[in-house]
Amino acid sequence: MTYSMKQITEMTGVPASALRYYEKESILPFVERNDKVIRVYDDVNVEWIYFIRALRETDMPIREIKEYVALYMEGDATKEERRKLLLQHEQNVEAKLSSQFEYLKRIKKKLVSYGEIEKNLQ
Repeated sequence: MTYSMKQITEMTGVPASALRYYEKESILPFVERNDKVIRVYDDVNVEWIYFIRALRETDMPIREIKEYVALYMEGDATKEERRKLLLQHEQNVEAKLSSQFEYLKRIKKKLVSYGEIEKNLQ
C-alpha cells in the first residue's frame, strides 16, 4: 500500500518537516517519488518511521540514528554492530527509566504527605 505525506503524518504523528529532515539526513531510507516528484511512502517506510520515532522519543541522538541507518544500508555484515548500537541504547533507556521511576516515587511520597496534611486540617 502507498501513502501520501499527509496520510503518513496523520498515521505516525511525525510532522512533515521532520519527515523531510529525516530523508535529507539519510535517516529515512527508501522513500520513493512519483512521476510528479511527490514523495510516496509504503509500509516499509511506515515501519522505519515508527522505529525512528521510538529512537528519538527515547533520546537517541540523530548522529547515532544516522550511524545505525548507514550500517543497515551496508547489509547483513553489519548486523552485530547494529545489535550492539541498539543494545547500548536499550541500556541507556532502562537506566533513565529507572531514575525517572525513583523521582516518581519521591513525588508520590510528597503527594501522600499533602494528603496527610489536608486530613489533619479538617
